[in-house]
Amino acid sequence: MTFKRTVEALSVFIVLFITIFYSSTGVIAGFKNFITVKNNKLMDGDTVFRFISFNIPNLNFVEDEMAFTKIEAYGLPVEYEIRDALESIKQIGGRVVRIYTIPVRSRNENKDIPKYVLAPGKFNESAFKCLDSVLAAADEMGIRLIIPLVNNWKWMGGRPQYAAFRGKKKSEFWTDPQLISDFKKTIQYILNRKNTITGIKYKEDKAILCWETGNELTAPQSWTHEIVKYIKSIDKNHLVMDGYHGSQLLNRVVEEPLVDIVTTHHYENNPEVLFRHIDENIEKIKNSSKAYIIGEFGFSGTLVVRKLLDKVIDNKSIAGCLIWSLRYHRKDGGFYWHSEPLGRGMYKAYHWPGFNSGNEYDEKGLLKLMREKAYAIQGKKRPNLSKPSPPVLLPINNAARISWKGSTGASGYNVESAERKTGPWEIAGFNISDARVQYYPLFHDNSAKIGSTYYYRVIAVNKEGRSLPSNIVGPVKVKTQALIDNMENYMKLYYSEGKLEVRTDNARKFKEDMYRIEAEKGSSLIYWVPGTITNYKIYLFSQENSGILDVYRSADGKKYEKIKSEKDDYSSGKGYYGYWNPILFKSDMKKGNNDAYLKLEFKQKAQISRIEIYYE
Repeated sequence: MTFKRTVEALSVFIVLFITIFYSSTGVIAGFKNFITVKNNKLMDGDTVFRFISFNIPNLNFVEDEMAFTKIEAYGLPVEYEIRDALESIKQIGGRVVRIYTIPVRSRNENKDIPKYVLAPGKFNESAFKCLDSVLAAADEMGIRLIIPLVNNWKWMGGRPQYAAFRGKKKSEFWTDPQLISDFKKTIQYILNRKNTITGIKYKEDKAILCWETGNELTAPQSWTHEIVKYIKSIDKNHLVMDGYHGSQLLNRVVEEPLVDIVTTHHYENNPEVLFRHIDENIEKIKNSSKAYIIGEFGFSGTLVVRKLLDKVIDNKSIAGCLIWSLRYHRKDGGFYWHSEPLGRGMYKAYHWPGFNSGNEYDEKGLLKLMREKAYAIQGKKRPNLSKPSPPVLLPINNAARISWKGSTGASGYNVESAERKTGPWEIAGFNISDARVQYYPLFHDNSAKIGSTYYYRVIAVNKEGRSLPSNIVGPVKVKTQALIDNMENYMKLYYSEGKLEVRTDNARKFKEDMYRIEAEKGSSLIYWVPGTITNYKIYLFSQENSGILDVYRSADGKKYEKIKSEKDDYSSGKGYYGYWNPILFKSDMKKGNNDAYLKLEFKQKAQISRIEIYYE
């Protein structure tokens, strides 16, 4: 008996040790239950499970790497970015995230783009390791995931790409035995995959709320029935949601016996039509065994969103809803940005906790509302936010180009400088937003003096207080000062000639740059600096590749001499959005000229994104 008790005690100790180890190391905290459905309610064990949260389309695949000098916009998120995204949801009070679909390679695209499905039955291990990281972090942080398995559209790859692998039409995806078999290979691989971080097979991972047959599908019911049956033949644990495309539920979708959850997407311009559709959907499923999720909605004013969220909370037949969409902090500083082509030229992806850069679509008010309702649907009181964690200051080569990895939930940052690593520290920049500029350095220390050496650190702030300081970066030797113009207005121009206009529309065509100055053919911009210009960089967008711009220098503002600029073209083609060509003009100036004026003369219409003029 003594030996038996010793073994039992040792077994309990080992189980406790493993649990504590995984929790403390952040590998896996774990959920107790798989989500189930009962009487058209989602259930977490014996508790009804409801939520208000976000779609995060780039949680498993980045489509918005829009840095000016990057030709490809695609990549995989790193651990910091994944955790920032999920921590944002956690701070908002969300319990669920819907990611976008499993990316599929297009036949003629750059092979360096890290798509998940490379060919029928051939998969990208490094990409799936990224999804492993997403699931591990979600498990640890208590966030459930909805994972759509295929896209109906060309974005990121989906139905058209599967068909193209076999030289067939995308319409054949629903009926062709070979194409259906190819898609089943992907399903089998995903469901049976063992997470390289947690060791848990996807089909056994409780962090997955459900599998969605796909995003906005137009599939016949025969295809849906076959695919759901196949999923459930492999995975006995997870619910399956029919990803059929529409704002109104079809009877055949509701009546499909194998489907557990139905969903609708809502982008109706008229709110009365939107609410009528939702009421009709509630009526259709109220006597059904299926749960109902509003999988996407958006591009509406805050008042309309409030009314929709209240309707969701008040109608227990709706399990939850997910607004479109959220983007997270970027590893190189700032956020990822995504303008919505269907968002009437106004709406962009939201950035937590909301910033003045989103005033046009009331980002701060909308996110405050989402947090209020995310807790209300759970019947919980909203807790106070915590102080932000310390940001991470990135390497600094020039005091005019300072960036940092942002802190989740921070509304601003104080940049501090000192001439010694031990201080004393002085504020170089107060309450700087990391959502003010897109894909450029976040801060320019225009107080830095030539010949001096500085150390820098950053402190994140929100309404609850200040973070501890970041890491210290330095010494930074100041060799030049700079005039940096991000084109928010005309105030940094010395003067101009011809027709100019500040443009904020159609940012997607311009690498998400919110502010550009459009210069018509024959117009000029003149800059002056209180010193001698040493070099410059001109970032602009053009529909041409040559004959765009002439640059001139002058010491007195009267006599100008043309400069031969280097030109770097970062064009990637028009793509899906009608991209303009990003072109960088740059040059080092000859010493001894004492040039203080720089003149840009436009030979073709262009939109200027940013100008950096360095001087001593």
